[in-house]
Amino acid sequence: MKKFVLFAIAVVFNHMAFSQISLVKKEIEKVIDHKKATVGVALYDFTNGETLNINGEKRFPMQSVFKFHVALAVLNEVDHKKFELNQNMIMPRADLHPNTWSPIREKYPEGDVQLTLSEIIKYNVSQSDNNACDLLLKMLGGASTVNTYIHNKGISDVNIEKNEQELNMSWDAMFINWTTPKSLIELLKLFHNQKLLDAETHSFLWQAMLETSTGSIKDKLPQDAVVAHKTGASGFNEKGVSAATNDVGIMVLPDGRHIAFAIFITDSNETAETNYSIIAEIANLVYNSVRD
Repeated sequence: MKKFVLFAIAVVFNHMAFSQISLVKKEIEKVIDHKKATVGVALYDFTNGETLNINGEKRFPMQSVFKFHVALAVLNEVDHKKFELNQNMIMPRADLHPNTWSPIREKYPEGDVQLTLSEIIKYNVSQSDNNACDLLLKMLGGASTVNTYIHNKGISDVNIEKNEQELNMSWDAMFINWTTPKSLIELLKLFHNQKLLDAETHSFLWQAMLETSTGSIKDKLPQDAVVAHKTGASGFNEKGVSAATNDVGIMVLPDGRHIAFAIFITDSNETAETNYSIIAEIANLVYNSVRD
């Protein structure tokens, strides 16, 4: 009898935990309802395997989100002893392209600066430096190498053809590197479950994602909220439409659960502030889906 009671209690608690993401879906739909934008949201609860998808199979332009994929491909080469995290590299002045987001260029405008590979990767992930990304892609042999690496991991609904310099050449170019929210979640699952990298490189990338300084996802969360993520955003065209405002990663909820999230916004006629607010509100809903 005692075993039966304990089993029944466990079933009730499992059901309560399982229902949280399902319940928050209605609230997320309220946030995106009537917005002049296409929004995709995918969530995955590592505790119970529950998922949520809104436009989960739609293709969205990644913008700088693909720097997460680039980091994975580079760190995979570190695991295979092709590169070393502490190896010294030169960021050539010729590769510090103007008119693009680059904290490295702002700090070292003369270029030809020596940095370690680990520093370049952190610039690429944590600060979303476009010049750092393109230097890493040059090391790998081009964007197609990253595309092949991701596809070989079983993630097929993703396309990576262009580096950052090429993506910035035209409006249409920004849509060439794309993924679906569901595919991004599958990649995050492999990463979280340590199916992609060795322990050291996994820990390194996790920390770099924790240190991400771009985006808005933590705007409505407690200051000590744990969110490891990668952002991506575009500017606006002459019609006032933005191609992308994105945030993907893993957050740790107050009850200790880990939730993978992929939030993509495209073809938005909203302001940049509204786009970022959508992401922050969704994050707040997910984070607070569990009450003490």
